[in-house]
Amino acid sequence: MTHILQLDASARPGRAGTHEHGSHSRSLTHRFVSRWQARRPGDTVTHRDIGDTPPSFIDQRWIQAAFTPPEKHEPWMNDTLAESDQLIDELVAADILVIGAPLYNFGMPAALKAWVDQIVRMGRTVEYDPSTPEAPFTALLADRPRHAVILSSRGGVGFEPGGELAHMNHLEPSLTTVLEFIGITSLHSIAVENQEEGGDVLAQSVAEAERRVDELVMQLQGSLTKAAPAMTSSLVGSV
Repeated sequence: MTHILQLDASARPGRAGTHEHGSHSRSLTHRFVSRWQARRPGDTVTHRDIGDTPPSFIDQRWIQAAFTPPEKHEPWMNDTLAESDQLIDELVAADILVIGAPLYNFGMPAALKAWVDQIVRMGRTVEYDPSTPEAPFTALLADRPRHAVILSSRGGVGFEPGGELAHMNHLEPSLTTVLEFIGITSLHSIAVENQEEGGDVLAQSVAEAERRVDELVMQLQGSLTKAAPAMTSSLVGSV
């Protein structure tokens, strides 16, 4: 059984095409998850709406608690890190992370950056060993295969890799850096563009993004199906 963690970071509460002034990134995450569950109804989903309820910003007390060894924690430190622990537990449990994130001022929404700061944590998602300066960091979420799907929306066009404005897009590159750092290296990105222009060009971009979402669902589910017999054979052979 596959478990999905769905994060929605848009400040817009509704979905484009369904609600007035709705979010295109929310529409894409909804489409991905609904298409997935239509074909695999037994799979589970945790949905966290960080656009509506943003995670806390880290502060001095958080930093002090996070960098204190667990065996030396004072009671307040465990309380301070409780939210971080919950967010990390949700991420660790996921096989597929689906992030809906609009491009705000060339980067990720503040709510998503707050989530990132809560889940990148020494001893939980990454380890540091100064005795190996050539490779001091160990990604703790590399323990098993995980996929991350970044579904974004942009006001303009040309922000894709190789595009005219790619150098101004700090959303997908930043998320890629963070996720790879903690061990999630199978990354997939799909975006809706031309929101500012609207009309037919926006409709075409939406249709193309929806087509790519549907294809990605089929692709990932197909890879799971292919992996299942190999896993079964391995288990049988070890009995």
